[in-house]
Amino acid sequence: MSEARELLRLAAGLGADFRDSLPTRRVAPSASADELRAALGGPLPEEPADPAAVTRALASASDPGLMATAGGRFFGFVIGGTLPAALAADVLTTAWDQNAGLYVAAPAAAVAEEVAGAWLVELLGLPRTVSFGFVTSGQMANFTALAAARHHVLSAAGWDVESDGLTGAPRVRVVVGEKRHGTIDRALRMLGLGAPTDVVTADAQGRMRASELRVGDEPTIVCAQAGEVSTGAFDDFAAIRDAAPAAWLHVDGAFGLWAAVSPRLQPLVAGVERADSWATDLHKWLNVPYDCGVALTAQPESHSGAFSARAPYLVFDATTRDAMDWNPEHSRRARSVPVYAAIRSLGRSGIRDLVERCCDHARTFAAGLEHLGAEVLNDVVLNQVLFRFGSDEASERFVRNVQEGGEAWLGGTTWDGRFAVRLSVSSWETTDADVERALAAFATALA
Repeated sequence: MSEARELLRLAAGLGADFRDSLPTRRVAPSASADELRAALGGPLPEEPADPAAVTRALASASDPGLMATAGGRFFGFVIGGTLPAALAADVLTTAWDQNAGLYVAAPAAAVAEEVAGAWLVELLGLPRTVSFGFVTSGQMANFTALAAARHHVLSAAGWDVESDGLTGAPRVRVVVGEKRHGTIDRALRMLGLGAPTDVVTADAQGRMRASELRVGDEPTIVCAQAGEVSTGAFDDFAAIRDAAPAAWLHVDGAFGLWAAVSPRLQPLVAGVERADSWATDLHKWLNVPYDCGVALTAQPESHSGAFSARAPYLVFDATTRDAMDWNPEHSRRARSVPVYAAIRSLGRSGIRDLVERCCDHARTFAAGLEHLGAEVLNDVVLNQVLFRFGSDEASERFVRNVQEGGEAWLGGTTWDGRFAVRLSVSSWETTDADVERALAAFATALA
């Protein structure tokens, strides 16, 4: 075990070196794919190698290919950094090596998950009776919640999908918004439900037009959105629920659901508690390590009904909670432990400050970009800024110049048929100085 201790010290030191480099290193990787293949590749090793040498070589070869997503000047996608307490807890999670799918195999991890899940439900302003399952991502959170939805609406129609499959089942109508995230469609495909049956048009900000929603008596799932991925806009949850009172209402809140922690942002999520399920990423705005998301439902029986499994060799206790009853995985790492540490270290007020600070930075960016001549396309209600510089060519050139410059990183998208630039502020690391430095880099990119 002395070797393991020294390796942990070595890895921790190399990781700390990387973190220390974030304020000064370029955000974009400096190595090409071919250079990384040359550094990391080679023939299959035939003989053992010294673990310390392997660790050092891995860190050295990988360093030029690392994106500085953990720092304060990464604004591409919605990717947060990692809070110090969550980082340390993740190291413990790996060292403990617990299989957190079953209580009997990992009691401490199971209880930490119970506690962290209950804290999340309270933070997000959801009913205390909500069930939860920790999963890898927003994608799997949507999948898990929609699996519960499929179980529920078909059961209400007299069909046992877990026993009888989908062949011959009543058709499930799935209603989505025009600007939904692609993970909704992918989850529906994986669940055998196919493409959405109804697509409701969106307004200029990407919000579903609830007035166009028409729902009948057939088994129906409606997918709403808390935080459109480019604009940050929120659907009108109360209006959607009123228009479809009998449907299962699912809310994809990968990052937008966190508006609930801020009194000034809470109006954005008004009515969200009336949904039947919710999905959110924790490695986004809670800033825990990859990979971690959570699916939550107001129908625990349908949630566990879609996933519970038993086998003769497994040991269960009715007084404890087994994670495998609430998500698609069986064996899994104790990914709730860093979540527990993040919430414990920040508290409600710290999480509120993190979310509000990111939103303040987004508004500062919007004002600075307008000063640079950008057309800001969205109402900056959250942490997203969507903009363009005149033509598609000018906007594409701006993105390319920023990425190659290395001072900051952001990306492009297509919005209403034209190229646009999207900027996301999601990291606890981002400071006022980072914003000023990025705006200066934007000015250079334009020049």
